[in-house]
Amino acid sequence: MPPFVLASRNDTAPSYMHSPTLILMAALFCGLVSGVLYAVWAFNRNVPGLKLWMLSFLAATTFAINLLLRDVLPEVVSVVLAQAAVATAACLCWLGGRAYMGRRALRARQRVGLAIAFFVLLLLSVHFTAVDPRPGMRFVLISVFSGVFYLLTARTVARGRLQQVPARYLFAALLGAHGLFVLVRPLAFGLAQPADASLGDPGLLSLLSQFVVLEATIAIVMIGFGTLMLTNEFVTTELRRLAEMDTLTQVFNRRALLTLLEKAASSAQRTGLPLSVMVLDLDHFKSVNDTRGHRAGDDVLQHFVQVAASCLRKEDVMGRLGGEEFGVFLPNSDLDGALVVAERLRALLASSPAYANTSAPLYLTVSIGVALSSRGEAADALLQRADEAMYLAKQRGRNRVEAVSVAAASLA
Repeated sequence: MPPFVLASRNDTAPSYMHSPTLILMAALFCGLVSGVLYAVWAFNRNVPGLKLWMLSFLAATTFAINLLLRDVLPEVVSVVLAQAAVATAACLCWLGGRAYMGRRALRARQRVGLAIAFFVLLLLSVHFTAVDPRPGMRFVLISVFSGVFYLLTARTVARGRLQQVPARYLFAALLGAHGLFVLVRPLAFGLAQPADASLGDPGLLSLLSQFVVLEATIAIVMIGFGTLMLTNEFVTTELRRLAEMDTLTQVFNRRALLTLLEKAASSAQRTGLPLSVMVLDLDHFKSVNDTRGHRAGDDVLQHFVQVAASCLRKEDVMGRLGGEEFGVFLPNSDLDGALVVAERLRALLASSPAYANTSAPLYLTVSIGVALSSRGEAADALLQRADEAMYLAKQRGRNRVEAVSVAAASLA
């Protein structure tokens, strides 16, 4: 992934050539990281961006191999291949970061602009090799090009709360540090080799050159490690989501909803703020499965969740308790407010037909029970009262909203 220093084999002044041992070590590390990422991607192909990052390291491996073969390749071919590999590695790293963060694909205009920048870079590389041999200029061009893309990747990935996604910030820090180093290293070589070559220190140039390769090698390992950490973060998040979410409706499952409700009830007890709970059950849902099939039943449940979500606030939490029964709790909402939300949801659902993969509309109704948390009441007791209110709505004709107070529940 990280670019190295380029040189002309015909330079008479102190060049940027490196120890073959260091270059070989870098090539081996690039190849090793590429192989590891390929193996990880082969078993986790759903991880966004992982394939692009693997290809980025593969491009870096190509560059390192090209450096080892530079004495047997024509100079122009070697330079163009090296510049293309480095630029490709940086671009793929950025595109991988965008994919991982769920950013949309580049627009046609952006792809054209990227292709033009890539072509201009290669064209200038040929010019500064065959027409006006200036290896230092080639070095500046590729350093600026790749350094900018590594910094862009760091900026793209550094999103979210640090406590929840620390791997992203570690990855961004590694890429940011490497990108800054790539940008400033031409300046370091310029200071070490002034315009008057006789004033330059060959020993300093050699030391600086080897340091650049060493930094790139360390960056390969660290960024590869960061990539694996991001993969682990994604897989862990997906497993947690699968454990907490209902796969059909994409709302919380019963266990997760009850856990969150307990936390919300505890918070309401401490702060004294109201907490309301709704239990919702679709009316005559069994007839949908019997007449239209279970696929239609799934479509109906998904339609219901979409309608319900449009009536809820961001802080309200919804979950599927089982079958066609759902639960919702509304933090900082009193009973009157919860009844207004429930009635709005009931009316909207009754007027919003579900088609369930057919042209014939299917109108649904829902029975809703509402309960307001009382001081010292446990979460399961609160949910039980809302459930009793829902059954009361069923008994009184369905397609209605009912509430049960603490006193009424104790009498029952």
